[in-house]
Amino acid sequence: MRALHRCVACSSDEFAARVWGQRPLLTRAAELPRDYSDLLSPAMVDEIIAERGVRTPFVRMAREGTLVDRSCFTGSAGFGAQIADQLDPDGVLTQYAAGATLVLQGLHRFWPPIIDFVRGMTSDVGHPVQTNAYITPPANRGFDPHYDVHDVFVLQVSGTKRWRVHEPVHRHPLPDQPWTDHREAIAERSRDEPVIDAVLEPGDCLYLPRGWVHSAEAQGETSIHLTVGVAPLTGHDMAQAVITALASEEELRASLPFGLAPADATRAEPHAREVLDVLARVIAEKQEELSDLAGDALATKYLDLTRPAAIRPLATLDAVDSLDADTRVQWRDGLHGSLDESSRETVALRLPTKSITFPAICAPALRAAMFGDPVTAGSLPGLDEADGLVVLRRLLREAVLVAL
Repeated sequence: MRALHRCVACSSDEFAARVWGQRPLLTRAAELPRDYSDLLSPAMVDEIIAERGVRTPFVRMAREGTLVDRSCFTGSAGFGAQIADQLDPDGVLTQYAAGATLVLQGLHRFWPPIIDFVRGMTSDVGHPVQTNAYITPPANRGFDPHYDVHDVFVLQVSGTKRWRVHEPVHRHPLPDQPWTDHREAIAERSRDEPVIDAVLEPGDCLYLPRGWVHSAEAQGETSIHLTVGVAPLTGHDMAQAVITALASEEELRASLPFGLAPADATRAEPHAREVLDVLARVIAEKQEELSDLAGDALATKYLDLTRPAAIRPLATLDAVDSLDADTRVQWRDGLHGSLDESSRETVALRLPTKSITFPAICAPALRAAMFGDPVTAGSLPGLDEADGLVVLRRLLREAVLVAL
């Protein structure tokens, strides 16, 4: 089951065309294949608080829109764990009983069910994804009306929470354009009739594009929901790469006229028009080159913000030692790579953090490992069994393949 289809009832194509980045979407549990209790539950929350040694910044608490000082709910865990910023169950109990919301941040980094779910969502939406959990006491709210600078899927795990959603005051905000820049406009907008005013029940999902104003309040029992955040890559990301590349243009590096003193826009306006003319000409002349640079920059950002499936080092070395002709191995999920066959003698496997060189005869085998089904040493094209074992052992050690 695709991760996205646990959140929306429409097809991926319909979601992309009619919903993504455009409007909120509320999907009820009855329309979805199952609830979210496999991802998180009240018992799992208690386990994370009491037994997992979670540290800041993976946790925060807030009450009525204000963050609680972390010293109130963190501390040292005693002998052998004398680290002062660990989650303190006693402190959490005190603050939670007083009405504070507990936020477990970055669950995709340490909670196995959500690690797998987020990997699937990243594959489905094609943008970086992360997940937080919000545990809110009965009849309390954690944060004032606000907007997020990333898209979110709100997955109601247990309890109920009333959500009010209003039209944006600033559409498609960038990461450096927080809601606090529009605090007054948001307060005014939140007094309008909401676009959505609904109580989410267990198994419901609410999708909110970035910029849509929202607030939420738990009802008569503890509410737990997951916020699956998506950081969309934007045209602005690509434009920034183009601007950086234009630093190579001598005309744009030249000083503006002596004595300019642009204390008001009228003195700078003629020079701004000249700069825009230069930009238009250079972009037209170097369109292909700049397009490649912008594409490379977007790829770099995506790879910086996403992670491949985690490798288990001890199991990997055991697999290397026991590898034989029939051992099935597979490309590591989420690892991006390409082949450079520009040399006649060698082929290079280009990965985000390194490059691995093989004899050119290995190219068909590497392509089979990258783009095909699971492989064995005896099934690699172009290599005999002995050479196949050598290649697979190296790819296992380099954390490129995983044993099945």
